[in-house]
Amino acid sequence: MSKEQREAIDAQLRAWAAAGFGDTVAQRRANFERRAQPGDTAGLASAETELGGRPALEISSGGQDVGELLYLHGGGYVVGSHRTGARLAAELVRRTGLRAWSLDYRLAPEHRIPAAAHDALAAYRELLERGADPARVVVAGDSAGGHLTVTTLMLTRDAGLPMPAAAVAFSPMSDLGHSGESLTTKEGVDPLFSRADIEFFTELQLGEVDADSPLASPGRVGDLRGLPPMLIQVGSHEVLLSDSVLLAGRLGEADVDVTLEVVAGVPHVFPDLFGELDEADAALDRVAAFVAARLGANAAV
Repeated sequence: MSKEQREAIDAQLRAWAAAGFGDTVAQRRANFERRAQPGDTAGLASAETELGGRPALEISSGGQDVGELLYLHGGGYVVGSHRTGARLAAELVRRTGLRAWSLDYRLAPEHRIPAAAHDALAAYRELLERGADPARVVVAGDSAGGHLTVTTLMLTRDAGLPMPAAAVAFSPMSDLGHSGESLTTKEGVDPLFSRADIEFFTELQLGEVDADSPLASPGRVGDLRGLPPMLIQVGSHEVLLSDSVLLAGRLGEADVDVTLEVVAGVPHVFPDLFGELDEADAALDRVAAFVAARLGANAAV
């Protein structure tokens, strides 16, 4: 079934891209909110709240949570919200037993890099102040949220705060200088994005920030020492494939435990296609196993 699933999803995403994302930031935000699949919180407890001074959606199983998940949504730092991040966050709650906090961080161009990272750091800090055990906290995000996961961890280390147990990044951006070959080699293969799309978002994100700065391109020039174990999942049909490969290599060079999974024939943030794509469900099963192993290792200490 997977080949047929992949072909159907590829066609669906190409139709979505052909319909256009919008010419203005306002149009792109409205279209993204409308097209994003809503988070299914059936059987879960969910509530609008605040974390670190920003809106957030708290999602839990309603039972004994095994830990906390700070979830950072995708959208190129320009579109998306805590509501668009709720789909993957809720599914991770189901599969891991964590309580999730999907964060509505500030967006560009009104608030450029590193505003979002400071929001996420404030959210993580508040979790600790509320009594969360960092050894039972996971930070995760997709696309821009994967980039934000890395920069938030860098700021966490620099602030002298205890690190979370683990991190998960789905198809993360990591180099806003666009040095990756896949921006060219995967052009047309990627059913959703082109290099021009990525550059559109990058221009809005950076403003006066240099693409060669660590918080803009953590995968290329960031100091990644001391970060927690990280699982990276990416599809082979992505213009951002190189960003994941670069990030994984740099993490390894920095003596960080890292697992990179490149899944063939699937698109950007493919785990969000759970229930539609076999590879997505299998990937989330591996995320759950990774989280359980990290929390279990901490419990054994």
